[in-house]
Amino acid sequence: MRKPLIVFGLFVLVALVGCVTINVYFPEAAAQKAADQFIGTVLEDSGAAKPASKDDKVPPPAGKQPSASLLDLVIPAAHAAEAPDLQIRTPETDAIRQRMTSRFGGQLKTLFNAGAVGFTADGLVAVRDAAAAPGADGVVSEENADRNALYQAIAKANGHPDWEPQIRKTFADGWIQKAPPGWYYRDASGAWKRK
Repeated sequence: MRKPLIVFGLFVLVALVGCVTINVYFPEAAAQKAADQFIGTVLEDSGAAKPASKDDKVPPPAGKQPSASLLDLVIPAAHAAEAPDLQIRTPETDAIRQRMTSRFGGQLKTLFNAGAVGFTADGLVAVRDAAAAPGADGVVSEENADRNALYQAIAKANGHPDWEPQIRKTFADGWIQKAPPGWYYRDASGAWKRK
């Protein structure tokens, strides 16, 4: 009677091992690092911000917690030990970066300094005070077209178009974090705040 129970237990264990699926997860730490680098390049190369200091660096993610699951002991985790890199440099993203840098060095820096425009919680730029900069809608529209194209291009370059919302959110947070003091941003509730 005991032998069939052991055989059945082994059969169930083999079936569980055979059913392991590999989940492709969004590499949040790699996305943050890539966004910080891209944003820093645009702002610094355009003269819109001072070069990043040691204090501006994002702390490394906390270490992996030990697993208490017996199943984790039997079936090893199906992911790499190191976080994967996020592909951010393509000819398309490089062209977008050049246009954004040029735009920031020209009109956008002036608009941000005047408080006429600000960053949004969805990774775009919005007119905050139309009276402070008449005609800002054109440059904001061009900037937002490039931003939307950038987030889509990064997701596509990494083979995961479904990552676009997460990439957008990562960049949105990065733009606000790296904005110089005095620039405006709109939070998730729609309220304008000054950094």
